[in-house]
Amino acid sequence: MKNAETPVFKLVLFGADSSLGNALMVELLSRQHEVTAVVQDLNRHAPRPGLHFKIGGLDSADQAEQAAAGGSAVIALLSQLAPGDLPAQTRMSATLLAGLARTTIRRLLLVGDFAVLDMPGHYTDEQRICVDRIVDGLQRSDFNWTVINAPEDCPGLGIEHFRTVQGTLEPAIAEPVRRLAGIAAGMVDMLELNLHRGEHLNFVT
Repeated sequence: MKNAETPVFKLVLFGADSSLGNALMVELLSRQHEVTAVVQDLNRHAPRPGLHFKIGGLDSADQAEQAAAGGSAVIALLSQLAPGDLPAQTRMSATLLAGLARTTIRRLLLVGDFAVLDMPGHYTDEQRICVDRIVDGLQRSDFNWTVINAPEDCPGLGIEHFRTVQGTLEPAIAEPVRRLAGIAAGMVDMLELNLHRGEHLNFVT
């Protein structure tokens, strides 16, 4: 039974078709939150209790608004939607903010290539400018935001991998499953406890 003191989120997830996206869906559902996964192809996904799928993306503010409608918080995995492409991540962030501004949603977690903020000297001027624009847009907004460094990816992990009993996974994927599940748990903790608003985080697992 769910603790009545724990708020229930209607979480809208962009970038659900990814290993971290699947880890997040499993973690959120295990805590009895509702999840709307924004995807490109509904036929690739099986229905599950508490999990809903919606066609959409971040191509326009209208599309972002429609995809997020009815939610109470948003997680956008920019690094999964545009891997290694900071200009595209910048455009998607601006589009998302414009769309969400038309809704009542104010809690936002962005996962992207924000390691630029930790080691600016290791990146190009264009990359630094892109991340600065994302952060500037967030700071000028009225959202309760958190930006998170994209974790090391392990493509191909699905919901069933994260639902598998520990110890029964193949050794090659057991470690990335554990790592991404831990990051997902930390992100959901942030939502439930209303932590790290206006901060930049890097998960070390």
